[in-house]
Amino acid sequence: MTSQTLSSRVTRRNLYELLRPYWLSTGTQVFLDCAMLLSAFVLAYLLRFDFELPPSELHHLKVQAPIIVLIQFTAMSITGARASIWRYTGMVHIRPFLHAALLAGSIVAAARLGLPQTYQVWRVPLSVNFVDNMLAFSATFGLRLLRRSIYENTKRRKQTKDLSTQSIGNRKKKHPVLMIGAGQAGVLAAKEIEGRGDLDLEIKGFIDDDRFKVGRTVVEKHRVLGTTEDLPRLVHSLGIDHVVITIAQASRQDIHRIVKLCEQIPVKVRIIPGLYEILDGRVEISRIRDVQIEDLLGREPVQLDVESISRELAGKTVMVTGAGGSIGSELARQVLRFSPVTLVLVERAEFALFEIDQELRRADATISIEAKEADVGDESKMRSLFDRFRPQVVIHAAAHKHVPLMESNPFEAIKNNVLGTRVLGELAGEYKAESFVLVSTDKAVRPASIMGASKRVAELVVQDLNRRYDTRFVAVRFGNVIGSAGSVIPIFSEQIRRGGPITITDQRMKRYFMTIPEASQLVLQASAIGDGGEVFILHMGEPVRIMDLAETLITLSGLKPHEDIKIIETGIRPGEKLYEELRFETEETAATEHPKIFINKISGLEPEALRSALKELSDFATRRDEVGLRCFLNDLLPEAHLNDRAIKSMARSASGVR
Repeated sequence: MTSQTLSSRVTRRNLYELLRPYWLSTGTQVFLDCAMLLSAFVLAYLLRFDFELPPSELHHLKVQAPIIVLIQFTAMSITGARASIWRYTGMVHIRPFLHAALLAGSIVAAARLGLPQTYQVWRVPLSVNFVDNMLAFSATFGLRLLRRSIYENTKRRKQTKDLSTQSIGNRKKKHPVLMIGAGQAGVLAAKEIEGRGDLDLEIKGFIDDDRFKVGRTVVEKHRVLGTTEDLPRLVHSLGIDHVVITIAQASRQDIHRIVKLCEQIPVKVRIIPGLYEILDGRVEISRIRDVQIEDLLGREPVQLDVESISRELAGKTVMVTGAGGSIGSELARQVLRFSPVTLVLVERAEFALFEIDQELRRADATISIEAKEADVGDESKMRSLFDRFRPQVVIHAAAHKHVPLMESNPFEAIKNNVLGTRVLGELAGEYKAESFVLVSTDKAVRPASIMGASKRVAELVVQDLNRRYDTRFVAVRFGNVIGSAGSVIPIFSEQIRRGGPITITDQRMKRYFMTIPEASQLVLQASAIGDGGEVFILHMGEPVRIMDLAETLITLSGLKPHEDIKIIETGIRPGEKLYEELRFETEETAATEHPKIFINKISGLEPEALRSALKELSDFATRRDEVGLRCFLNDLLPEAHLNDRAIKSMARSASGVR
């Protein structure tokens, strides 16, 4: 092969691709590290003596160089500086290099100060040692950054080349965007976007409310162009397609403020959610999505006492009832995080049980998962499960929860929510479970519905069981859960999808909201801190007007409330209230060690009175006496008001009076 042919081949091929097999080999990396360490030591000596080494110092240099390189190379290996993959090296990897410099420098300095003059040849001057360490470890770290730069540039060129080969018709149009948030999360997101040529995003700059950052460069050529006050001007002058919120741990108030501002401009706003969870300095750009109602209604991430929950769940057999439902399935996911020895899923809906079973098996194949189709009210079936698995923790989320539906099916609410809880709780006590957690609701406070009354009686059952057994029985109350099956948000979303109208019962109606993961995590936390007999209430923030919720959902869908989508009032349905409460005003609350969990101090019923009440309820359900059932619940729960008009109407109908 002629030299001309070789030269033409080199010019045609990327030099990086030509050297790639040698660059990536371990031997080559060792050689490059040693070369950098040796070069730094020689340069340090030359600087010490103004590049005019006396013969004696030249001799010292030759003798000391191999030992110094060996010490420094070993220090890098010990501290993990050599363990990172070169092409992924970033500033997060600098710490091992600093530790290696400190270790190697200390050893060499100790030899200098500890060895006598007779070993002068081994005594490295302190100034040489100091300069050498700065140069050596800066050079080896810089070598890795160079490798990353070459890798990213090559990858970017390849992606650009691939895109250029596409037909003009198929090529993605770049959408100009502004990044809101010039912190670490914004920098990571921008680098990821810039490093991927296949994305249809073109960053025009950053927005940040820290005025000190305005005008400064954040990533390569991208600067902070202004604050959120400048957003309208920048959107119009730069032709921005949409903005992306990249604020790590952004408060809901911040997100709401930005969304409102973008609505007024108007410009589409998107978000990279959960940035506080991103590890290893990488952002999943695929997670960029539209702002959702959860971003505005949810609150800051729940800070859990992981140690106490781990003590409660790790290495134990945990049973979750209602495991196929919205809350039950999330509770099962959260329990799985704490490595139980066995997770027993109890659910009577076959397909829902199948789905959560498959999901959890994919998530962690090391944990024994038992999916059992069963009704918690079936005592013989549940007894067989307790006899086989002997659960140490029982989380009872199985319940009928839909208020209007239970108004039409009151006996099913009593059988499932009250009598089913009693069956399950007594089995938990009989088989000596350590703890039993009832998932309750704010509708149990001053209940105006059969569903709310049934959950209040279930709380009384749990308190009574706590007196009778060694098991710790607790109940946890919370409000509406965003996105749960049958809740208002999925209903509104479906109505918007169909073009409207959205139907609300009363524009004055307010409800508490929390996200499914937040509710589930706090249930587990309450179970860990409970001594037994408590009714815990979760901090739900401020209640939200249902009208405001409907308008916000319409706006987030890119439409205008009352214009593109109508909102119609239909009137309050049986069993509904304008305002939900988490506690009755005569009830006292006490703080716990967790800022979002409180203990509701409420008195239960006397054991005999409760047992008699449960027998009465069972009889009413068996006889299907709805008038008697409602009247009995009103008497049993003095704070209840179970639709007196409906009771009178049913009574007149039963007597034949019109």
